[in-house]
Amino acid sequence: MPFIKAEKLMYDYESRDDDGNVTGRVHALKGLSFEVEAGEFVAVIGHNGSGKSTLARLINALAQPTLGRLTVNGYDVTDADRIWDLRRSVGMVFQNPDNQIIAGVVEEDVAFGPENLGVPSGEIVERVEKALGTVGMSEFAKRSPNRLSGGQKQRVAIAGALAMKPECIILDEATAMLDPIGRREVMEVICSLNRDEHMTVLLITHYMEEAAMADRVIVMNDGRIVLDGTPAEVFSQTDKLTECALELPQAALLAGKLREAGVPLPEGIVSPEQLVDELVGIKNTWQ
Repeated sequence: MPFIKAEKLMYDYESRDDDGNVTGRVHALKGLSFEVEAGEFVAVIGHNGSGKSTLARLINALAQPTLGRLTVNGYDVTDADRIWDLRRSVGMVFQNPDNQIIAGVVEEDVAFGPENLGVPSGEIVERVEKALGTVGMSEFAKRSPNRLSGGQKQRVAIAGALAMKPECIILDEATAMLDPIGRREVMEVICSLNRDEHMTVLLITHYMEEAAMADRVIVMNDGRIVLDGTPAEVFSQTDKLTECALELPQAALLAGKLREAGVPLPEGIVSPEQLVDELVGIKNTWQ
């Protein structure tokens, strides 16, 4: 059974007058159907207003579909009796870590979620230690979050989600407010969670380089899915991406320029590592 399954999913934002009457309606999601298997690393990209964040809110039952059906870990998001079961299995990390960190000490903030779940104190200590270790923040356990960098704060926010022991983590533009170093730190943690912990990851991002790290990329435009495939498959659709106001990853752009200049590079290069490997291979054949 897929971990996430959407069937003809629709969501409308409504505007109302002072009497509560609907005066307007915006169709944010327009009949999405897709599945995400347990353990997959899926990136969702699209320009602002394409419906990415709305989808994230529905998956964590922060909003409910207008029409269609959405199940997460076997739970229907409209089943009020199972909402907390659903949310225990899905951790959310948002764009601004300052909006998620509420305690004055790092370890206390990470412990906040398990405490609300009624987890025994001894287990909370174990969860906090493991979560901070996973994101590489153990040495900062006694620090104030106010003394951390943006990337460190976001890693603490991820640790807070991990302490809830979710089976899936959703990151909604979680690197958008970070500098390049902070983005790299957070992406290393995300890739490690998927690779080493086999955690299902749904990464919503507008950085194409981040999307290229995923197993699969979903492209949204105007509330619909327009592309869905491996990074190599998706980023080969240059014309379609341009229609969606999206660019290629820098490595793919550079590889294209080098091909135009006569360097015999294959199609499908989307990451710096792939590009370096291919260039090293070409260099070796010339020696």
